[in-house]
Amino acid sequence: MTCSELNSKAQGKANLVNIADVKAAVDAALVEANASLRQLNKQVWSNPETAYKEHGAHNAICDFLEKKGFTVTRHAYGLDTSFEATSGSGGRLINFNAEYDALPGIGHACGHNLITTSSVAAFLALSTVLKQYNIPGRAQLLGTPAEENGGGKAKLIDAGAYKGVDISLMAHAGPQKLFPGTVCDGVGGVLMNARKEIHCEFFGRSAHAGGNPWAGVNALDALVTSYNNVAMLRQQMQPDERVHCAFLDVPTVANVIASYTKAYWQVRSPTLKGLNTLMAKVRNCIEAGALGTGCEVKIVENELYTDIKLNDTLCDRYQVHMSSYGRNVLKRHDKVLTGSSDIGNVSYILPTLHTMFGIHAEDGSFPHHPSFASAAGTDVAHEEAVIVGKTLALIGWEMVTDDQLFEQTKKQWQEAIQE
Repeated sequence: MTCSELNSKAQGKANLVNIADVKAAVDAALVEANASLRQLNKQVWSNPETAYKEHGAHNAICDFLEKKGFTVTRHAYGLDTSFEATSGSGGRLINFNAEYDALPGIGHACGHNLITTSSVAAFLALSTVLKQYNIPGRAQLLGTPAEENGGGKAKLIDAGAYKGVDISLMAHAGPQKLFPGTVCDGVGGVLMNARKEIHCEFFGRSAHAGGNPWAGVNALDALVTSYNNVAMLRQQMQPDERVHCAFLDVPTVANVIASYTKAYWQVRSPTLKGLNTLMAKVRNCIEAGALGTGCEVKIVENELYTDIKLNDTLCDRYQVHMSSYGRNVLKRHDKVLTGSSDIGNVSYILPTLHTMFGIHAEDGSFPHHPSFASAAGTDVAHEEAVIVGKTLALIGWEMVTDDQLFEQTKKQWQEAIQE
């Protein structure tokens, strides 16, 4: 049977099933799994691990899935801390992304333990209802390491992890006051900046800083000059553009002209086109620092995170299904949230939903602050992540069973990537 015939079969069977009954089945599946889900959440949150070192989280999630009867591929697609679990047969393939990396020193201050919880919950629920109603369709849970730094999803794309996927779904926690003046339970679609890294090394010549400084070529001056060049560039940057820098290798003594320095930059802009323009300007600033001091410079650009292509149909379905759980969710917000995520890369290759859901946190708390790590570990945050997982499962069901809705989603995506 062809894919088209299987999809038609899925729609035909689904037409006999009331969405209220599907919702009840989703709810029941996650009531049964909730205690073990909470234990998994706690385990990931209590043992934070940084990019590509998420061995404990990888093993815990894989163990959890195998105990639920799923076949799991550990260390999937050439990444030691990635995994893949699939269920179902025939029909469309719905992907859920589980992130579980943490931040150095402040743990799960971006709440990736809750991304794991919502995506695992969604995978369990969709797998259950597809099997219960004997509907052609498949679910994929993909472990996506190193979102904070390292671009795990970009590497997974290159390795073929998303090949054949029809829809990609995930959700990220945030404070209920995500934007100034806006209090809600979440946002279906949030614009985020494209981001790329610049790694630069300056090479000069050592000399005695007191005895014969004129014989030296100062790599520290080159680095400081490039930093100041970018500082002046900020006057001409767009309001939502960002440039950050970390000095990685600098002199530790004052009486030697530095022969070597190293720095790392992140450059962000609301669109990929804007990012490319800004990258060229920042590169000029770095090269000018080398030119002005007589140093050589080596520049490497890598780890592109694209902006996110929002999909109004997926955002709308998120709003609708969250409202059925009593949540007040905005369909989308047109102000750019100036962070970045490698889920943007996925949104350029297939229709993607990356929602933000609100959790209770103290006033002023925001991702990447220690107070948000505390909020992400609470029972209240867990329960919200489970509700989000239910909603993602219901969207997955609709994308498998509703041909018209799926084609509308796909058409919007095709139009978005051509902009």
